[in-house]
Amino acid sequence: MGEMQIRRMPAMASSNTSHYCWLLVAFFLLSSSTVYGQLSMSFYASSCPALEHIVRSAVAQAISTDRRMGASLLRLFFHDCFVQGCDASILLDDVGSSFVGEKTAFPNVNSVRGYDVIDQIKATVERLCPGVVSCADILALATRDGTVQLGGPSWDVLLGRRDSTTASLSQANSDLPAPTSSLSSLISSFGTKGLSARDMTALSGAHTIGYAQCKNFRDHIYNDTADIDASFAAMRRGGCPAAQGSGDGNLAPLDELSELAFDNAYYADLVARRVLLRSDQELFSGGSQDALVRSYSTDGALFFADFAAAMVKLGNISPLTGSAGQIRANCRVVNSS
Repeated sequence: MGEMQIRRMPAMASSNTSHYCWLLVAFFLLSSSTVYGQLSMSFYASSCPALEHIVRSAVAQAISTDRRMGASLLRLFFHDCFVQGCDASILLDDVGSSFVGEKTAFPNVNSVRGYDVIDQIKATVERLCPGVVSCADILALATRDGTVQLGGPSWDVLLGRRDSTTASLSQANSDLPAPTSSLSSLISSFGTKGLSARDMTALSGAHTIGYAQCKNFRDHIYNDTADIDASFAAMRRGGCPAAQGSGDGNLAPLDELSELAFDNAYYADLVARRVLLRSDQELFSGGSQDALVRSYSTDGALFFADFAAAMVKLGNISPLTGSAGQIRANCRVVNSS
């Protein structure tokens, strides 16, 4: 799909607000370094100094070919971290009946993309720094670089994660938030991962890029008539038939005006009640997050700072470090003993 013209950009914040926001990011980085002392920004400084350049170049190439890939990598990372922590478990392929991974979980199957990009980066890294860099760290870096490529904020990625030798289909089906989740369910789901309601609302801003499948927004556009703009619902029904099983995979942009540009337009969509997913509209539906949504919709700098801080926290969910796990040679399979 071709690149869309960017028609909305983040509103500028005051200098005082921006300064405060970046202080928050610095605070979370320091907090993360304290809690996860084995993770550091310089983890591969000696063992694989070219790592960040390799990842950045590969992601830029992937996005130049398919601009959706920035959104796909961000989703891939989120779906990994929410199941067993940020351990690259989502990258593992099924092996017959002896090993069943997470790729066929309902939130992932025929939906999550970007595996091939991680494979390509891993192959390059293995040639230069064999047995050194984890798939989990490659995914963390690629996610940050993909976000930046689409105009989003940058953040310092702490490194030193190792790769899981296990995966959990059941946890992927139970722990990843559903597109029909209520606000209380979302707050609870993120809370169990150590993420606050504010983190949840900021991370949901990832839906300013990317697309959703008809099967995931059908109920919202046909049945939530009291909490969706009527003209928007009518427009989206044109590409998403009412009958279950008909057009289930048809795609529509999560942010109708700038789906391939990372900005704060998603929050303006929420205020206008012009979003695809029921779970998104829950953030602005008379509940506890309404005021924050309004703030993000008019203050792009505040959103960017909160998103970056929340991504640091997301990336620090239960990492494997030290001698735990392994450094996979191939991200899709556990190393043979």
